[in-house]
Amino acid sequence: MKPNIISKELFAKRFAHILSNSDETTYSLAEKLGMTPATISRYANGIMAPKLPTVYSIADIFKINPLWLMGYDDVGKNDANNSTKSVKIPVLGIVQAGLPIEAVENIIDYEEITEEMARQGEFFGLKIRGDSMEPKFSEGDVVIVRKQSDVDSGTIAIVMVNGDEATVKKIQKFDGGINLVPSNTSYDIKTYTNDMIEKLPVRILGKVVELRAKF
Repeated sequence: MKPNIISKELFAKRFAHILSNSDETTYSLAEKLGMTPATISRYANGIMAPKLPTVYSIADIFKINPLWLMGYDDVGKNDANNSTKSVKIPVLGIVQAGLPIEAVENIIDYEEITEEMARQGEFFGLKIRGDSMEPKFSEGDVVIVRKQSDVDSGTIAIVMVNGDEATVKKIQKFDGGINLVPSNTSYDIKTYTNDMIEKLPVRILGKVVELRAKF
């Protein structure tokens, strides 16, 4: 196989094996990866293959070689040479307008991501505050965010409205504007027209790519 190519069949076989021989379940793993248990089952059954950053996240959780998981036969499952290299990224308590990500006083912790993931963009962590995204994200959890100014509809993103503190919400686009959708039904959906997006403004700061639940 060429580098970074995932064998769906071999991945499914190896992933199902490590999952069945671990303390993880489709539910616990889905929570850690920020996806649904159904998606985890599709990976294990060979219905679909995960994207590369997800493979590395799974490998990190199980402490195994991501290349072995992808289907390579010339590496060992527990060979640490390709699985332990990591990059530290800052975890922020808040994101506010005018406060750069690099501001030392804003960094409350650090998380590690793989070098492979780090090569795909600029990342930071954000600590969840409040319960508007329950039950998917709980207060105190950390989400890993890739900086980008736009995301696809249906994506969970970090959004800043009118220069206030940034928030985590699901983006729902429609002709003429966007909705910011909370997971917690106790909170209202916020709707912004294209005109409001420009004038307030409403800014997308990044895409949530991983959840690291804190217990």
